[in-house]
Amino acid sequence: METATVVVAPAPVAITQPPQHKLMELKPSFAAVAKPSPARKAKPAKKKLAGGSGGYVLEDVPHLTDYLPELKSYPNPLQDHPAYSVVKQYFVNPDDTVAKKIVVHKSSARGTHFRRAGPRQRVYFQPDEVTAAIVTCGGLCPGLNTVIRELVCGLHDMYGVTSIYGIEGGYKGFYARNTVELTPRSVNDIHKRGGTVLGTSRGGQDTAKIVDSIQDRGVNQVYIIGGDGTQKGAASIHEEVQRRGLKCAVVGVPKTIDNDIAVIDKSFGFDTAVEEAQRAINAAHVEAESAENGIGVVKLMGRNSGFIAMYATLASRDVDCCLIPESPFYLDGKGGLLEFVEKRLRDNGHMVIVVAEGAGQDLIAKSMNFADTHDASGNKVLLDVGLWLSHKIKEHFKKKPSFPITLKYIDPTYMIRAVPSNASDNVYCTLLAHSALHGAMAGYTGFTVAPVNGRHAYIPFYRITEKQNKVVITDRMWARVLCSTNQPCFLTHEDVEGAALDEEEPHIPLVEGENALVRNPSMCSGNAHLCSGAA
Repeated sequence: METATVVVAPAPVAITQPPQHKLMELKPSFAAVAKPSPARKAKPAKKKLAGGSGGYVLEDVPHLTDYLPELKSYPNPLQDHPAYSVVKQYFVNPDDTVAKKIVVHKSSARGTHFRRAGPRQRVYFQPDEVTAAIVTCGGLCPGLNTVIRELVCGLHDMYGVTSIYGIEGGYKGFYARNTVELTPRSVNDIHKRGGTVLGTSRGGQDTAKIVDSIQDRGVNQVYIIGGDGTQKGAASIHEEVQRRGLKCAVVGVPKTIDNDIAVIDKSFGFDTAVEEAQRAINAAHVEAESAENGIGVVKLMGRNSGFIAMYATLASRDVDCCLIPESPFYLDGKGGLLEFVEKRLRDNGHMVIVVAEGAGQDLIAKSMNFADTHDASGNKVLLDVGLWLSHKIKEHFKKKPSFPITLKYIDPTYMIRAVPSNASDNVYCTLLAHSALHGAMAGYTGFTVAPVNGRHAYIPFYRITEKQNKVVITDRMWARVLCSTNQPCFLTHEDVEGAALDEEEPHIPLVEGENALVRNPSMCSGNAHLCSGAA
């Protein structure tokens, strides 16, 4: 059975018939894109898709040869590396893909796939021509220094790259700060420290100035470590690099302690954050248990996603109530939080409440008449739900003189962010860094690297910036939390039905977005207009 490769590019679509059972490398199939003049306006990025039988779709990532078709390739130096040359099947098969969704019904189509990460037999950079730049943006997160270290050591030790620089101070550092030379020796111990040795900042991105700096410095590989806002900036940088026709790979490494980046299994630093959160929960439990009607309130990070709070609660088993942004709650009245707190104190004599920082924001805003504000990255500034909740609980029990309480509030936010990554995150960061540099050396660009269903993959920027990952409150994991804490869900039937509808994916014939492929690839033969994505 043959498959049809459908290509979407700024030039007219090309349709080719690859050999049987082979998914073609898409880059040779793309129509040549002429090098644009600097004055030409950048166009929105197109999706790069390949279709196959049974509804198979590869959402591929850009390649330098998409707009530099005459680019030369070279044998991968890893084939002669003493550490890797003895490893059987070390190079990734060019047809290997990773399924976005692995739990399907027997009648389901094969669905969306991403290109598998890893070293290729051919590379598009020679070691002595590479000038790599590494930048960290956004908030702090355990593991940042590990990613920096492994990018530097991987480029140097595996590919022989010696020209590696760090951009200080985030995106602004491209044109407002000095660079620092990075060597295996200079980064040797940085993974043992928290924070980032390169410094960071939020916002302030000027894409044209950044690419001017990249061009002036002769940088041809850029590794950008940051969250969804940072990755949106990376996508803009990639588009401008392509518009100018520069041989420069732009690669993202997704970073968020909150674990709220869509598609990927998990973001680095999350395991460390959950582990560190245990210290705060343990302290709150000791304080609560040691006092009459003791209450320990712990606020944990997560912004609009409750993953840290949820997993820390499950790991602790000392938590009596977990509040997250995805699951609304109310304070007063029958079945409200305050009634539950009172009942739990009467039953156990103490309790621990874990609240995610994005929980209850609507309740706080109403009670304080607070107007929305945003930080330099465009994120909504969150009100302190921990302080607000502590105040409300104290107010409630002041009305009950015969029921005295002792409440302790703990906010470990910046203590958690600033610690070095633990062992599992260190390993994870190493794999992320290696997958990123393998992709750049192989000529891929405009992608983020991360595991999808346990396998590292190259994911188009638009896929991880289109929405945020959130806890699914109709899922079994949240049910496990409710079972562990024996707390009420605080939800009405309408809330649950609405949450279930929000999580349903819309019915899409084959792929999402503006470029639709027909379900039967054989229909493409002689009917190119059906596969063009035109309305």
